[in-house]
Amino acid sequence: MVEVRKIAVLGAGLMGHGIAQVAAQVGKYEVSVRDVEQRFLDGGMGMMRESLQRFLSKGKITEAEMNETLARIHPTLDLKEAVSNADLIIEAVPENVDLKKAIYREVDGLAPAHAIIASNTSSISITELASATNRPEKVCGMHFFNPPQLMKLVEVIKGAKTSDETLQTVLDVSHKMGKETVLVKKDCPGFIVNRILIPALNEAAALYWEGIADREDIDKAIKLGLNWPMGPLMLIDYIGADTTLAIAEVLMREVDPKFHPSPGLKQMVKARLLGRKTGKGFYDWTQK
Repeated sequence: MVEVRKIAVLGAGLMGHGIAQVAAQVGKYEVSVRDVEQRFLDGGMGMMRESLQRFLSKGKITEAEMNETLARIHPTLDLKEAVSNADLIIEAVPENVDLKKAIYREVDGLAPAHAIIASNTSSISITELASATNRPEKVCGMHFFNPPQLMKLVEVIKGAKTSDETLQTVLDVSHKMGKETVLVKKDCPGFIVNRILIPALNEAAALYWEGIADREDIDKAIKLGLNWPMGPLMLIDYIGADTTLAIAEVLMREVDPKFHPSPGLKQMVKARLLGRKTGKGFYDWTQK
């Protein structure tokens, strides 16, 4: 079994900064955070400080714990510096298979032979990502949910060649981070949650664009009728219409044509109405 002491998180964005924070704050790991531009690192570190400040203001952590967490996090632009001493590398870069595979090839040559590479991908094949390395038995999925600081679930996904030892190590690390886990025994697009969720979000977008109900009523119906904490259209705005569309297209292409994305969802992406990240989606996020 690999003993995990140091973790590298690749990507300081929406998911990466949260994963790094949880690893340092709850798991008490030393964490390197790597991104390709200083502004991305600065943004990620800023979001971590804001999140920790909120925990502090609510009495969830002490000021000493906040400072100790930040001291465990080491931002860097240098990939070699980030991964050369890492026991577990968590990849959280954009959902682009070519980009991810290029990074996996590079990481494979820089990381220690014992190191595990885990992807936070929400839809891309773990087996395909592992094929870009010489250590496919040490590659698996480790899918966190947004925001990682609050959401309890991690999906751990077995690729075609992932070893049981790798899976157990990642399950153990997830538990040390305070997460509940589910094991996806076969590498399938969308895994468990998105295989069920994305078609539901796609249908909500279709209902709206077909004029069947108003935005507020669609969200109200699902919140009250299915007991969701937020409505599906607002959830698309949180996830990003572009990310939702990308996952739907993977499901359509690799699982079944029935998963085809609605024209309305495609229109949202073409118009750059992506949700919170662009300021407008189904809702206006430019107003407080």
